[in-house]
Parts: sequence; C-alpha cells; structure tokens
Amino acid sequence: MSKILIRGAKVLGGEPQDVLIDGETIAEVGTGLSAEGAQVVEADGKVLLPGLVDLHTHLREPGREDSETVLTGTRAAASGGYTAVFAMANTFPVADTAGVVEQVYRLGQEHGYCDVQPIGAVTVGLEGKKLAELGAMHESAAGVTVFSDDGKCVDDAVIMRRALEYVKAFGGVVAQHAQEPRLTEGAQMNEGIVSAELGLGGWPAVAEESIIARDVLLAEHVDSRVHICHLSTAGSVEIVRWAKSRGIDVTAEVTPHHLLLTDEMVRTYNPVYKVNPPLRTERDVLALREALADGTIDIVATDHAPHPHEDKDCEWAAAAMGMVGLETALSVVQETMVDTGLLDWAGVADRMSFRPAHIGQATGHGRPVSAGEPANLTLVDTEYRGQVDPAGFASRSRNTPYQGRELPGRVTHTWLRGKATLVDGKLT
Repeated sequence: MSKILIRGAKVLGGEPQDVLIDGETIAEVGTGLSAEGAQVVEADGKVLLPGLVDLHTHLREPGREDSETVLTGTRAAASGGYTAVFAMANTFPVADTAGVVEQVYRLGQEHGYCDVQPIGAVTVGLEGKKLAELGAMHESAAGVTVFSDDGKCVDDAVIMRRALEYVKAFGGVVAQHAQEPRLTEGAQMNEGIVSAELGLGGWPAVAEESIIARDVLLAEHVDSRVHICHLSTAGSVEIVRWAKSRGIDVTAEVTPHHLLLTDEMVRTYNPVYKVNPPLRTERDVLALREALADGTIDIVATDHAPHPHEDKDCEWAAAAMGMVGLETALSVVQETMVDTGLLDWAGVADRMSFRPAHIGQATGHGRPVSAGEPANLTLVDTEYRGQVDPAGFASRSRNTPYQGRELPGRVTHTWLRGKATLVDGKLT
C-alpha cells in the first residue's frame, strides 16, 4: 500500500496524533484521521521522531568488509532509527577521490535501508601532507560537503588552514579529529588517576583541547566552518563555548558512549572499552551532558566503529579502538539525557536529526513531522527496557560496550521516504 496511517503517536513527545503517509510524503497530521485505503500502524503512544541522521559512521567498505559493509551498516542504521548516515573516509582505498566517494554513494542507493552520504578525506591517503581532491569530490555525483581525516588528526596548521579556505568556496565543512599526535604517542587510555594505577599510557585531555583551540581560531581567521568530531573533555566544552560566544562558525558532536561510560570501565581490561578518544572521567561525562543540553555541543553522532572479533578479543595494547553504536545510540541518549530530565524528545529530535542534517546538508532529512515533508520517520517505544544482546545486531560486528546492560527504549519502525525499512523491530 502507498498509504500508511500511524495512529496515536506522540509526535516529538507531544500529545498523541495521527500521521498519514501517502507515497514518499507526509500527507496529513492531526487527530481522528481516516484510515480508508491505508495500512494502519497502531502507535499506542509511542514517540514519533524525524528519521535520525548520523554525521559520523564508519561503514568500512571498500576494503574492510570483514568489519562492516554498506549493506550491513545501513541495516544497522535502520534498526537504530536512522534514515541517513555520513560515511567516514578511512576506507581501503581511502575516500580521497571522486571515484571512491561515488562508489560508496551508489552502494547506499542500491541497498536502500538509509541514505548514505560519503565524507571525503581532507588529505591524500589520510597522510596529512597534501590536500585531497576536495573540489572534485564535491562536484561528483556524491556531492560531498563534509571532509574529514577521522581516525587521524589534520595536525599541520597550514594544511588545516588551506582545507578551511578551500571548502569555504562551496559551503563545505571540515570535521576535525582533534588529537595532537605527539601528545598521544603510546597512549592507551585517558590520562589520570586510573591510568596511573593501571600502568597504562595516558592520553591527556590537552591533546584534544589544544587542537580544538587552534582550529576554532583558524576558522575565525579564514571565516570558514569547522566541526569538532567526538568531543570528549570538559575543557573542550569550554573552548567550544568560548568560540561560539565570539561568533566563530564551529559545531561539535558527542558520542553516546562518552555520555555514559567513564575511564573506570578500563579497570576490567576489556578491550571493548578501548576507543578513540578514550573514555574520560565522571566530571567530563557530566560536562558533556550539560553542554549537549544547553546547545554548546550541537549533535549526537555515533562514531559507529565496527571491528571483527579477532581485533577486539585480544590483549588491551593490541586491540583496535572503537565501538559499534548505531543500534544503541537512541537508547543511550534516552538513558543519559531524557530520563535525567536534561532533554525532552523535541530536544532529541533537534540533536539527532535536525541539526546533523543541517550541518551535513542532508537534503530531505531533519525535517519537521508535518504535511508536505518527506516521510523519513522513526517510531520509538520509550517504555521498553531490555538487555542489549549483540547477537541480534544487524551490524556485521559485535564490539558493543553494552552487552548485557539494561537500556531503555526500542525503535519499532523506521520509514525512508514512506518505505518501511523496519517493522515491529524487524528489518524488511
């Protein structure tokens, strides 16, 4: 059927309403809408949000299909309520040319579980020495607007300045992985009391904060846009807050795991907690939550980083960094932000749909749930609580830090331009 009636949904957490989808578009929003000729989905008070948008996803294809593929990654995204994801450039080969970004873009179109917008590399091969084909990637079929060497920092100030100047010409943005490499040589976890007690190499907060400080000043100097990936420290929050007070065009993201987990988890020596940037202190976690609530941090981004079993099931020092996150992100945000009273569901829609779509220029996404808008939607059972079981993940990888942990909320339905990609918790 081309018509779907979502009956009795709390749109953005408000009063229950009916939402009628006709083809790819929301036709009507109101109460007591006619179900004639429509397939009916009984929402029963579940929360209806615009489809989520992730500005920071690793899909691994091409080159690391043992970790994830565009198909498995977008299926994971649909399971988590996402209708669009931005795919990072650290693939093999690196997405530093028009040809590679077009390949990723077309794979996303082919599979159809969510829209895939490739992120182009800032430098050739992520080596930080020479600018990649930024203009060609922007002008390609993929229409790249976000560029990042994520996984590595653009640590050369001259290269970073040139990148900011270049993307300014077409309204693009450079997304920086803020990590001063000399300050993190041999680092294994957050530098602090826990690292000292465990004897693991410390990753100081200043390694992140110094790069953010430099880059917001560069963005101000050339009047360009910079986005800070996976901000993780209280000090970073203060720098971004200061930059915004000066009118600098900076945006920032926080991951779900940095909103919930602390470096105390590393005492288990379980490599599932090894991530870049590392888990920080309780003080940092609380500062990140407050900054997301007050808008200093603009968005939640998953940094979904899948790894095969053998890359994580080993000793801590040898383990790969990263966690999967697409299928648990909304639950963690409910736990840390909604259930604590820091955000309402309209705020979640803002931080996980409206703003990331705006930053990344994701056309048709992050739109209001109102008549005439594209039917990119997700329905959430906010009353649900259950243990995380990675065996049921759609992702090819299982490296979640939440295995066996009880989390609230469950995405039951996802629609991409009116087509159901998830129904009653099952992929279509």
